[in-house]
Formats: sequence, C-alpha cells, structure tokens
Amino acid sequence: MPLPSSFSGANRGALLAPLEVRLLRNGIPESQHRVHAVVCDSRGRVLLRAGDPQQLSFVRSALKPFQAMAFVGSGAADRIGCGARGLAIACASHSGSAVHAREAFRLLWGAELETSQLQCPVPAGATSRLEHNCSGKHAAFLATCRQLHWPLESYLQIDHPVQQEVLKRIGELLAIPAAELISAPDDCGAPTLQLQLAQMALTFAHLGAGTHADLEQLGRAMLAHPELVAGEGRFDTELMRSGHGQVISKGGAEGIQCLSRVGEGLGVAIKVEDGASRAKHAVALHLLQKLEWLTPMSLAELDQRFLRPAPHLRLEVLGEMR
Repeated sequence: MPLPSSFSGANRGALLAPLEVRLLRNGIPESQHRVHAVVCDSRGRVLLRAGDPQQLSFVRSALKPFQAMAFVGSGAADRIGCGARGLAIACASHSGSAVHAREAFRLLWGAELETSQLQCPVPAGATSRLEHNCSGKHAAFLATCRQLHWPLESYLQIDHPVQQEVLKRIGELLAIPAAELISAPDDCGAPTLQLQLAQMALTFAHLGAGTHADLEQLGRAMLAHPELVAGEGRFDTELMRSGHGQVISKGGAEGIQCLSRVGEGLGVAIKVEDGASRAKHAVALHLLQKLEWLTPMSLAELDQRFLRPAPHLRLEVLGEMR
C-alpha cells in the first residue's frame, strides 16, 4: 500500500537511521532498542523522521479515537447522553478499575444493552468483560449498532456495517480507498489496521487539527478526562495532564505511540522494532522536548517518572531526526 502523493518528503532514498534507546545501569549500557519515528502535518507532509516513515505496523490501540468516530457521527453518543466521560472511555486502553468499568457500563446502560453482549475477553483475575482495557471501545461499537439498527452479535466481523463505517472514515482521513486498508484482529477481538508510520502520524495530525468535528469532540474528551484514557500513573494519562490541554497521547501494544498537537495539525507516530514500551516512552519524551510541546518542568517530571525506573537505571535516546 504505497503512500498517496500528498506524502511528500517520504523518499526511501533519503532515510535516516532509526533512533536508538539504551538502558544504562550505573551509566553502563545494558540493553538497546531501535525506534522509527515520524512527524507529519495534516496535509500528509513528512516534516521530521528517523528511520523509515513507510515502516508498516499494526496501529493497535492507537486506532481507538478513530474507531470511535462512528459512535459520535451516528448520533449514538448524543442519544445516550454519554458526555465527555463516555467519549473518553470509548477511546481508552484503561486499567480496568471500578471507575473505568462503571463508565463502560454507562455506555451500555444508555443504549439499553447488557454486559453479556460485549465480546471482549474477561481479563485474567477479573470477573467481568467491563474490566477489559477495551471495554469502552466495544460498548461504543454496540451502542452505534443499536442506534443504526445493525446486528449486535457480529459487530467484530470486518464485514459488519460498523467496522465498514470505521474503515470508510479512516480511509477518508488518509485519502485512500477503504478497500485498501489491511486489517487483522487485535487481542480484544476487534479489527485493527496495518498502516505506515506516516499514515499513523497523519491520522493524529487530523485528531488535533480542529477541522473534523467528530475528531475534535473526541480529542477534547480525552484531554478533559485523561484518567479514563489510561489510568493513574500510566503514560498517556500523565502526559496529557502535563500537557495542559495541548497534547493528545495514545499508545498501542508492540511499541506504538502516537501524539497530536492541538490546534496545529501536527501528528507524531513512533514504532519500536522489538515492541518495548519503555523505548516508545523515551522517544516520545525526546520528541516532545525537541518540538517544545511541553514545558521544561513538565518534561522533567515525566522524565523522572518514566525514564528513571530505579536510582541506578536510566533510559537515553541517541540519533537524530531530520
């Protein structure tokens, strides 16, 4: 799936080496990770990159704000009166707390649905599907199906109308036919997409640009309730709190991290080759410093929390983006 012509600057012949994240133990290198990163604007122009902007990867849970577009656009969110908290939980990869489970349940209750209709797994050690980190996304899918009188039992199938609507909306953001998007089941059973890194960055540029009403509403909800998007002490929550309403953050499994700058139409996408979460967090903070999206005080607090896991350990980022 080639990049559309609007993706200027993504010439494979001009690639830089990936960034390198090293774990230092008492200042001595112990482990290292290779990381691809790209910054795009909402026109699809690659502004900065390290490694390959056409690197293919499944976007995993960083797709959730865009999967929730159908929930908003169908009128389902308004009909059940879910408010910003409900929109935030629809975009969430939450920690399964009672607060998170309650918000996911509120989506179902408003749409006159039952918890038993969720098809995400029951997490190990849990008692309810509501405790699964994707329960809000699944509840939003079901509420959308109820609103539009679509079948409920097959909502996770890629040929189901709700999933086809998701593909259509994402295809429009990327300016490519929805039929060209490649999908596979995520661990929760819902489809996720294989995208190029620059395409991930483009979707997040749209998320913060303020030019798509549904996305703007979802982004505002995430920023208003970052504690619902991930959880206390988790990266996305703490970063959005530190960003004072200016930076949207949403990660995914296997080393995916995406960011959006509100009002500027800029998106960041990061992929760690070996899937390590600590490396994607290190590169995200490295880029936030270079882009000056956070204050030095906020960066220092996040650095202490996420890049120094113990007094004798430290993560550092080597390499450059151009």
